[in-house]
Amino acid sequence: MAISELKLAKELIRKPSITPKDSGAINLLSKNLRSLGFKCKLIKFKNIKNLYAKLGKSKPNFCYAGHTDVVPPGNISDWSVNPFKPAIKNNKLIGRGANDMKASIACFVAAVSKFKAKNKKIKGSISLLITGDEEGIAINGTKRVVKYLKRRKEKINFCLVGEPTNPNKLGEMIKIGRRGSITGRLTVIGTQGHVAYPNRANNPSNTMIKILKKIKEIKLDKGTKNFQPSNLEITKINIDNHADNIIPGSADAVFNIRFNDKHSSSSLKRKLNILFRSIAKKANCNFKVKYEVSGEAFLTKPNKTTYMIQNTIKKVTGIKPKLSTSGGTSDARFIRKITPCLEFGLVGKTMHKIDESVPLSDLKKLTKIYLNILENYFK
Repeated sequence: MAISELKLAKELIRKPSITPKDSGAINLLSKNLRSLGFKCKLIKFKNIKNLYAKLGKSKPNFCYAGHTDVVPPGNISDWSVNPFKPAIKNNKLIGRGANDMKASIACFVAAVSKFKAKNKKIKGSISLLITGDEEGIAINGTKRVVKYLKRRKEKINFCLVGEPTNPNKLGEMIKIGRRGSITGRLTVIGTQGHVAYPNRANNPSNTMIKILKKIKEIKLDKGTKNFQPSNLEITKINIDNHADNIIPGSADAVFNIRFNDKHSSSSLKRKLNILFRSIAKKANCNFKVKYEVSGEAFLTKPNKTTYMIQNTIKKVTGIKPKLSTSGGTSDARFIRKITPCLEFGLVGKTMHKIDESVPLSDLKKLTKIYLNILENYFK
């Protein structure tokens, strides 16, 4: 019996799996996949549940990747429905995770059930890599599962990540790469003192202002063939000073850079550290900086599978999707280390918002797209 994408999407949404809680979402998914003949391996790292499910043993292995965890709903009274009691209004399914990305998972499982009903034997294997740690710090999710699969010499030949990729209409955009992301936490250390005697102090805020002005003025690049220009944004400035007549001893700031494939996190660190050192030295200040890298820039060079998926989407939606690298980071940054991958899912307009939703017509279309991709891949 075929699995209904709408029914499964509703069942998954009913599980309040706010990162890092699983709330039974992975077990529910495993139960549905086992009914289709998948062998399901629950992979737990600390408090995070992950799933690797596989149907068949032979090559090639086509993998679908996604996450069952969701962001918090915010103020529940602002929703028109309970975010974890999905409802249909105006031909849209509303609930937390309807868009990002429980409905997409449901569409893929429904597509596999239809594909299996038509094809008793598969010339290859189908797998799902599902994590419960995508919306959080993403340490014990896909990142560690990828290492686990490498150790076990598990070969994936191509991976489709089901993140919401379309800006306005289903079929507009496929993600074939992502920019890198690096966060810097900078502290400038001066000398505390009385504001009436500035000659006896060294105000670090003056140095911090010079540094922030300089890094904001840097033109990192003009973009590349596949990527938009790299961009630095200052996200926090803080001086922990509780008195108005004290020159502070230190000043803090946080910045984030989204960078293209002209840079690496290492090259950016070197560039910034030279600048920090130069300005701090002139001001007789010290500095310390801590960097956090959530991913390097990467591009999956389009191949015949990419173009097949692009053509499949066009046949169903009537729109030829643009191959893009825009947006934030995703778990594709980990998966690309073991296999070529791209991302295609629902329209992302309502993800993380109040009354997150997906049109029922898009659910049917996405299931059809995923089914046709499987049929074309395993021809």
